[in-house]
Amino acid sequence: MTQTPLGRTAGTLPLTDEEGYLINPADWDEAVAESLAHKEGIALTGLHWQVLHFMRRFFDEHQVAPDARFAIRFLADEVGQGGAARQRLFELFPYGYVKQACKIAGMRRPRAWSTG
Repeated sequence: MTQTPLGRTAGTLPLTDEEGYLINPADWDEAVAESLAHKEGIALTGLHWQVLHFMRRFFDEHQVAPDARFAIRFLADEVGQGGAARQRLFELFPYGYVKQACKIAGMRRPRAWSTG
């Protein structure tokens, strides 16, 4: 485990595993997302935030990280990306949905499931 425990000072992250995923998804907030995105080399845009907030709502409702298929469907339906939604998701998170989107959204590292 790395980083600092809850009660952190501004600019620090809650506990993460050795790959940088939050240990406790409840520790996530937008400042944490910004820090995690910065570590991944991503400057968050409005579309990034829409996907991240979708992922957090899904997690709150189901207590599991959404599979990439759900994020792709969200982009296609809610953001109007149509058939290019899968490509757009991977443009937003170029090193992969699990590696970047799940991490920045504060999910624990998903075990093995489809990346879309």
